[in-house]
This record gives sequence, structure tokens and C-alpha cells, in this order.
Amino acid sequence: MAESFSSAPHGVFRIGDSGEAVAEIIGKLQRLGLLTGGHDVYDEATAHAVRGFQQQRGLMIDGIVGPQTYRAIDDARWRLGDRLLTYVVSHPLTGDDVQALQAKLQELGFAVARIDGIFGPDTQRAVTEFQRNMGLPGDGTCGPSTFKALQRIKPMATGGRPDALRASEAVRAAGPRLSGKTVVIDAGHGGFDYGWEGFGLRESDIAYDLASRIEGRLGATGVRAYLSRGRDQGPDELARAAFANETDANLCVSLHTDGSANPDAQGVATYFYGNDLHGASSSVGEQFAGLVQREIVARTDLLNCRTHAKTWDLLRRTKMPAVRLEIGYVTNPHDSARLADAAFRDVIAEAIVVAIQRVYLPPEQDAATGMLRFGQLTV
Repeated sequence: MAESFSSAPHGVFRIGDSGEAVAEIIGKLQRLGLLTGGHDVYDEATAHAVRGFQQQRGLMIDGIVGPQTYRAIDDARWRLGDRLLTYVVSHPLTGDDVQALQAKLQELGFAVARIDGIFGPDTQRAVTEFQRNMGLPGDGTCGPSTFKALQRIKPMATGGRPDALRASEAVRAAGPRLSGKTVVIDAGHGGFDYGWEGFGLRESDIAYDLASRIEGRLGATGVRAYLSRGRDQGPDELARAAFANETDANLCVSLHTDGSANPDAQGVATYFYGNDLHGASSSVGEQFAGLVQREIVARTDLLNCRTHAKTWDLLRRTKMPAVRLEIGYVTNPHDSARLADAAFRDVIAEAIVVAIQRVYLPPEQDAATGMLRFGQLTV
């Protein structure tokens, strides 16, 4: 069976570290063909292998193994057929084998909500339906007989994205009005985790202030808006994703600012769930990210750093379309001065609320980027 989250080594591992956990990480990288030679010290070669793995998997590229990178390394070792796959409510199985199963089921026309490598209830239902179609016991558990059936049957047609079609239809069916919808606003960092700091600003403070401004505006339109944390709290991404899922939200917006040792680094970027390695992505998340990015760029003088696919926990583990914003660099003189301005943060808040509205507007009701104002929203 896969290791549960609780069995993963605690802490963060980087160059110079050694010990049992580091030896385990190095061994897994070697089995993945990313590292050669026998050693038990986290050296430059190990960091290089980790950076390559992170880039391939859509993770933060820093050459450091934290909990999320560790889980991704562990997921990568599984191939379809290596183990029994079943739905475990308390700790759903994750791995490349689950992702391969989901992709195969989708090719065969069985509804998988999203190819995310997490064996959840949607995947269990798809397996059960496949088993019944093949005359197998419909127990939702993927064992030897189900693996053999999956290998035998070939898809009638390839190409297309049935999951994307289902997601788009769900948006259309929700209607254009904001009233009655649920949105989770995730203020990054918090508690003793301040995030990036620069020019007297803390990322956690900026994120919470923006979240509060967005919450107020959404509430005025009839949206049920939830903050993922309190002012002095700092839950991890797994807890934030679990909270968002418990609210049964329509959308989730995660707010961050960026930073760099290079003071010239600046701009705004938006991220959505996706991984080119497995061809997995959130179609509505990608659309939402594009709308948010364009609205902010059109209304401000922040540099356009565009949208990007990532597999960060909050993007991958939320059931609803989710985006993460990196709104300016607090380590950059220009961006920090803009973020320190309350009026500028109001502009950002309005841009995000307008982007949320535009997700639900049909083409004939949509407005040009940067033109729709808060008072014109469909409530």
C-alpha cells in the first residue's frame, strides 16, 4: 500500500543534510532514474535531480524536498498494476498508477471528474461502472481482473476532453448570476509564516487584506464567501484544500505575493492545475486564471508574467476550479509601493471579483477585459 501522509518524513531537506530520510529520498530518485551513484548525503547532484523532477511535475523549482515534493516523489514510483487500488476515505491513495487509471477510464468514456492522481469517490464510481460494463463484480476496487480488462479493451475513439466538456457544462448550468454561488478565498501563509518580506510589507498581511476586500465585495453580490484562515492562522495547503472541499465551493482563489533575491524581479502571475507530463489539467481553472490575469493586467501597471500550469496541493486537491495569484513582488521597489497603497489593493480586489463574474457570463453577456465594474455585476 502507499505510504500515508503521516508516514512521510517531517521537515525540509536540502544540500548538506543526511540521515535516514535523506537516504530514502535519494533511493527513490535513483529508482526513478534521476540520480546515479551510491551516497547518503544531500549533495549538489541530489539537488539537481530534485530540480529536474520538480520542473517535470509542475512543482516549485527550488531543489529542496519539502512535504509536497516528497509526496510527488513517492507518487512517481507507482505503475498501474503494482498494487490494489481502492477508495480509502481517510487517506485516498495517490500516485502515477491512479493517474494512469483515470486517463484510461476517461479514454473509454467513463466519467472521471479530473485526472489528478487521487483515488477519490469519482474514480471509484468510474471503476464500478467499468466493472459492471465488463461483467465483473462492481466493487469499485481495481485488482487483477480489472487490470486485465483494462488492458484488453481499446478505446473506440481517442482525443477530446470529456472532463472539460462536463466542467464547462457545469459552469453553464450554474447560470450567470453571482448570488447563491460559493467562493473560497485563500489568504496565503499566516500565523508565524509571513511569506516574503520586503520594504516593510509581509506577504501574509497583504494576502489577508486582499482576501478581506474580496470577501466584502462578493458578500455584497450575494455570494457565500469563505476565508480559508483567520488573521493569525497559518494552515498548510492540505488543510486549506480540505476546507475548500468541505464548503462545496464553486471556485477557489488563493492569494499570494512573490519575492526574489533579485530586486528587479516584478510582476503578476496566475496559476491553475495542470501537468503536461500526464496531460492533466483543469479546463475551467485555466479559463479562470486567464480571466483573472487579464483583468489585473488591464487595470494596473503590474508586469504581465502570464498564466502557468502547476500541481501545487491547493490546485490539485480542490474539487472546484482553483487559481493561485502571485500579485507583485514585495522585494521590488515598484511593486511594493503599489501593494502598500490601499486604493491599489481595491483595484486588485475589483479585478478578481469581475473575473469571477466573467467565468459565468455567456459570450453574448460578457464584457471586454478591464471594462466591467463592480456595480454592473449580475447579482
